[in-house]
Amino acid sequence: MSKSVIQTDRAPEAIGTYSQAIKAGTTVYLSGQIPLVPDTMEMVSEDFAEQATQVFNNVKAVCEAAGGTTNDLVKVNIYLTDLSHFATVNEIMSQYFNKPYPARAAVQVSALPKGAQIEIDGVMELPE
Repeated sequence: MSKSVIQTDRAPEAIGTYSQAIKAGTTVYLSGQIPLVPDTMEMVSEDFAEQATQVFNNVKAVCEAAGGTTNDLVKVNIYLTDLSHFATVNEIMSQYFNKPYPARAAVQVSALPKGAQIEIDGVMELPE
């Protein structure tokens, strides 16, 4: 099975020893996205809803670079520094996905890179 790197300028560049995503066969593994604006590599704002929207936009851009859409995601992991934002995440997520929704986990963590309040990664399965 071949492995290829997925990269787009429409999502933040990797800030470490990783790729935005890796495609292996028809499966795409997305690295975690935080609310950095791709053009500036700066945090979008301190507002949680704006951070969540930026993260979903970044995830969407990587999905599209891989040849799919957010609806091709089969598993999504959401990391929050405060689980009280869970309802906001659901509200914003509903704007990026159609039913059937992907499997998902949402967990509270003590900290995220660059002081982000949310990070999302996932696994996408592309049609053959």
